[in-house]
Amino acid sequence: MDEDSGQVLGDASQIHQVIMNLCTNAYHAMREKGGVLSILLRRVNLERQQDQNPGGLPKGAYVRLTVRDTGHGMRKDTLERAFMPFFTTKPVGEGTGLGLSVVRGIAIGLGGAITVESEEGKGTSFDVYLPVLEMGLIEEAPGAKALARGNGERILFVDDEAMLSGLWFRRLSSLGYEVVVKCDAPEALAEFGAAPKRFDLVITDQTMPQITGLELAARILRICPDVPIILMTGYSDTVTPEMVSEKGVRELVMKPIMAADFSQIIRRVLDSARSSEKGTSNSAASFFDPSEGHTRT
Repeated sequence: MDEDSGQVLGDASQIHQVIMNLCTNAYHAMREKGGVLSILLRRVNLERQQDQNPGGLPKGAYVRLTVRDTGHGMRKDTLERAFMPFFTTKPVGEGTGLGLSVVRGIAIGLGGAITVESEEGKGTSFDVYLPVLEMGLIEEAPGAKALARGNGERILFVDDEAMLSGLWFRRLSSLGYEVVVKCDAPEALAEFGAAPKRFDLVITDQTMPQITGLELAARILRICPDVPIILMTGYSDTVTPEMVSEKGVRELVMKPIMAADFSQIIRRVLDSARSSEKGTSNSAASFFDPSEGHTRT
């Protein structure tokens, strides 16, 4: 790691998500025969020439994060589809095919890019380029949203990706919530059914083995019709605001999402549910798209 590689402007949870997704893929590529996982951080200056600018980015200084493995590598046809949503070479139940798509979305959202080189039998190398922040450290970007805190409310968080579940467990716990994480939808349903009044909010991913997020929401609402539910998805074509509203879900959120945005959505849903209990009804589902930066109801 270059100590003077520079600073980038981004959300720490998203950077963590990028690294963990790439490292998890590297692990899967080497778990049968072993190998070497390398993580490198360098400052690079990109020119406009294609051979010196593999990401097609504007000319300038970038931080290049490289995650490299010596695993089985990828065939050419696999390499061409690597960043497509829901494309995966993992067995059923071991991945959703969204990891690299999410990583690419984060890189682009931060003004950068991601490239990949691979050779079958010789390993794979991913390079994530993020623009260097030349003005120095910024404690808080102008107009940045504040993190909305909890008041000890109990949240059931369901996502089959253990890495993401762990990340949000730490973040939400630090904001003052009591969080129960489940990476298995049937287990989450059993946990909720055992004590429905224990939870103030349920947050669930949509794409999971055995039971989808919408199916889980429907079953939970049959047990307790008043519990607010937030559905998260990384692919908008599979669900719509109308679909989630019909199921009784309070909010549809696109992934990846900034921690500040998510914290405010959680706070709004909890406060709305509390108002509904007092006689103010609000059953319409909202849809938050990070690319647009606003909520539609």
